[in-house]
Amino acid sequence: MQRYPVWLKRSFSPDGVVRQVRDLVADLQLTTVCESALCPNLSECYSQRQLTFMILGSRCTRRCGFCAIDTARPFAVDPDEPQRIAQAIERLNLRHAVLTSVARDDLRDEGAGHFVAVLHAIRKRMPQITLEVLVPDFHAKEALIRQVVCEGYPEVFAHNVETIKRLSRQLRPQADYHRSLKTLTTAASLGANSKIKSSVMVGLGETQQELEETFRDLSSCGVTHLTVGQYLRPTPSHLPVVEYLAPEQFVAYEQMAYACGMRWVKAGPFVRSSYHAAEALTATV
Repeated sequence: MQRYPVWLKRSFSPDGVVRQVRDLVADLQLTTVCESALCPNLSECYSQRQLTFMILGSRCTRRCGFCAIDTARPFAVDPDEPQRIAQAIERLNLRHAVLTSVARDDLRDEGAGHFVAVLHAIRKRMPQITLEVLVPDFHAKEALIRQVVCEGYPEVFAHNVETIKRLSRQLRPQADYHRSLKTLTTAASLGANSKIKSSVMVGLGETQQELEETFRDLSSCGVTHLTVGQYLRPTPSHLPVVEYLAPEQFVAYEQMAYACGMRWVKAGPFVRSSYHAAEALTATV
């Protein structure tokens, strides 16, 4: 059993809203990354009607050493999923919605077209909503990135670099640090007014110098919004935690990220890429 430091021990009493959100997700046969990735903030976020929808199924074509999502041969794309997600968002009366997906390397467009279909379905029901997409790297193919950014027009385009360059291959054997940077650079260069966002986990053996280098790399690629959170091992079969960082270290990393050129930073032990996502829209860029 993992022994967490005191700042990682929290109590939260879920209320009826949590159950309502769970029931709605189940009723519409949807998937959230909150549940699939065993997010520690699930009860807090569900109680505030904050959740991240995971489209394109619950099976990923990649196997990352930190991620609890199943790796298996994916099912066929569900053509009705965009309408069900739009219905869920309308029933929850969300002002800001976040969409992510498993990696779908089996598809010719790697799921880009489905992202656009979901975005359009949501906006048709709720024209005033703001939308954030957290996408896989699309192998840094400009046509696929352009499709999501310039046809879907999300207010926030996010792709997570996840870790420093030295540890990237260990954490993401089917991904690449520089490819992720290229994906972000391409999105930022399209000029479609999407805020560009990324996320980094800490506690995996990175040094402060390596983390600062990563922040500068992201800033040079056009990333203006960043989240930094503590890696927590989801199961014994995943990569171990090297270090639990104290809360004051996250304050220092937040200041360091701003010094590297970021315009909005959220850092803390429980911060995840979509944590309090709507706050990113208030940042002046």
